[in-house]
Amino acid sequence: MKIHHIAIICSDYEISKKFYTEVLGLNIIREVYREERQSFKLDLAIGDHYMIELFSFPDPPARPSRPEACGLRHLAFLVENVNEKREELIQKGLNCEEIRIDEFTEKAFFFTQDPDQLPLEFYEV
Repeated sequence: MKIHHIAIICSDYEISKKFYTEVLGLNIIREVYREERQSFKLDLAIGDHYMIELFSFPDPPARPSRPEACGLRHLAFLVENVNEKREELIQKGLNCEEIRIDEFTEKAFFFTQDPDQLPLEFYEV
């Protein structure tokens, strides 16, 4: 029917929590600490839409994050204006790639990364 949520395991919970809430502006729905797993779980929303579960676990294994590595390639966020979003993220200290144009849709987009180098795409409406 539709994607329910995306789960992300981070290496440093406080840094990733700050990134997703303060830098990207996602809203916190709930935050819990699960003692038996030594794990935080943070449910995040874009507007009112439940979207991302951010987890922490002790010593998670590293995962390749190159765009061509096997597995999840990137997360893409839809934005109204990629120029404005890119400038906003640069002002918040992110290293953003140059804006590109999708050769099939002719829409503008760019990439940056979260604190664990997970590629993030911002794609214009």
